[in-house]
Amino acid sequence: MTPQPQVHGVLFDIDETLVDLQAAMGTTLRTLAEQDLPHFTETDWAVYQALFAADPQGFYDQYLAGELSFAEQRIRRLQHAQVSSGLPELDDDAAEAWNATYESVLPRHFQAFDDVVPLLDELDARGIPYGAVSNNVHDYQRAKLDAAGLQRIGVLVGIDTVGVAKPDPAIFLEGARLLGTEPAQTFYVGDNRRVDAEGAADAGLRGVWLDRPGNPSPVRSEADARPLQGISRIGSLMEVIGLVGA
Repeated sequence: MTPQPQVHGVLFDIDETLVDLQAAMGTTLRTLAEQDLPHFTETDWAVYQALFAADPQGFYDQYLAGELSFAEQRIRRLQHAQVSSGLPELDDDAAEAWNATYESVLPRHFQAFDDVVPLLDELDARGIPYGAVSNNVHDYQRAKLDAAGLQRIGVLVGIDTVGVAKPDPAIFLEGARLLGTEPAQTFYVGDNRRVDAEGAADAGLRGVWLDRPGNPSPVRSEADARPLQGISRIGSLMEVIGLVGA
């Protein structure tokens, strides 16, 4: 078996990999609606928040395809959560006002996962460069990383950087180019097996699927149970250190 080349760089997905977006969205949703929904039980809130975060109707994918604006996909996710929870849809004016308030409150709740800073510290100590490649626009994700205390991540590629979204190879390759590393010597770590890990591997990078116990990706399918081929699977970002040293 031919040994794999030594890893010289690491790229990360952002949402649910570096930043706990599900928690931020859930807290923001509850902050905005709690006074209007005094009858909601903890179970009701969990279902409502999960419906919004999981996006079972694929509205975010429609945004990536250029079929919806960013605000439109968010409002449609809210309306789906409303109707699925037995609540009325918001009218256009109310939805627009809700989105503006949501947009102002959400960044206050951006936080990095507990294993992010220790991993970055270790990568810094080893002189291994790192960056992020995200399926959102550059400036929005730049602000998100900064709000989460991750200003040190300098290399950032968004969907507007190269005009494509993951799993298109071009977006991964641009990340490696900006990092200054060869694709085959670059890890890409993300919580979505298909879009992140397998997409990166198809682009010639070394794909790593982050499957956090108790905090699964909102995008899952039965295909996640199939045998791993050409990618690694980890349960914590700190396991990246073991892979780098392998």
